[in-house]
Amino acid sequence: MQQAENTQRPARLRVGVVGAGRVGSVLGAALERAGHQVVAASAVSEASRERAARRLPSARIADPAEVVAAADLALLTVPDDALEPLVRGLVETGGDVNGTFLVHTSGSHGYHALAPATAAGALPLALHPVMTFTGRDEDVDRLASCSFGVTAPETLRPIAEALVVEMGAEPVWIAEEHRTLYHTALAGGANHLVTLVAESAELLRSAGVEHPSRVLGPLLGAALDNGLRLGMDGLSGPVLRGDTATVAAHLAELRRHSPESVPAYVALARLTADRALDAGLLKPHDAERLLDVLQA
Repeated sequence: MQQAENTQRPARLRVGVVGAGRVGSVLGAALERAGHQVVAASAVSEASRERAARRLPSARIADPAEVVAAADLALLTVPDDALEPLVRGLVETGGDVNGTFLVHTSGSHGYHALAPATAAGALPLALHPVMTFTGRDEDVDRLASCSFGVTAPETLRPIAEALVVEMGAEPVWIAEEHRTLYHTALAGGANHLVTLVAESAELLRSAGVEHPSRVLGPLLGAALDNGLRLGMDGLSGPVLRGDTATVAAHLAELRRHSPESVPAYVALARLTADRALDAGLLKPHDAERLLDVLQA
């Protein structure tokens, strides 16, 4: 029993954080809560240094190569485009990564982004927290309600998933070849949702609504719940009803108040109509009339 437990649970590790920003400082703090020790961190900006001092008080500030050298597990929490150059730089400058867990948090990359270091003996893990990070202290507590997209060599999968569980989150396995599709789904849902909500709030202000969030909150909360539980069966609104006159009026108002949003409205309405038609929720003749209107 003891042997099986040891294969599933990583030993206490010295952790380094390369990039002590919003994500790195939170994951480092979560790993410390789990009993690991953050021994070093790189932090360039004043904000990152402040986060490191507050959330990772036992970590000394060092450059990335020194952080990795000091660690059993190095978190590479840098922007997506900086990840592969960072890894190449660590290897080309002679950094000793042999036997070190290298963990990146990029959603769009799998563990192959760490290939140069893997060839030098590093143990590659891709652990992407499916959560937005605001830089506030509640970010650490939010990990308990989120999932991590986990991608790793099969032999390292138990350790990767155990690290996520130790941070209080749920591991979700993503195959290497599906990593970009996985991230596309998340970015399209979360990032574009913020834009849509902000646009709706601005239009409500133009319509004289003083507190748009109070109006939108219950509606959008119910719509999100319906979509997650029911899929397309949770759909409501004029496209589902085939109300072409209403959709045409919406487009006319958008051309007056927010012309830059017309293409997005048209594209989303067409996608909604197509999906509603495929689900048998929209009658074909209603779909044809809607598509005639949605030629903007």
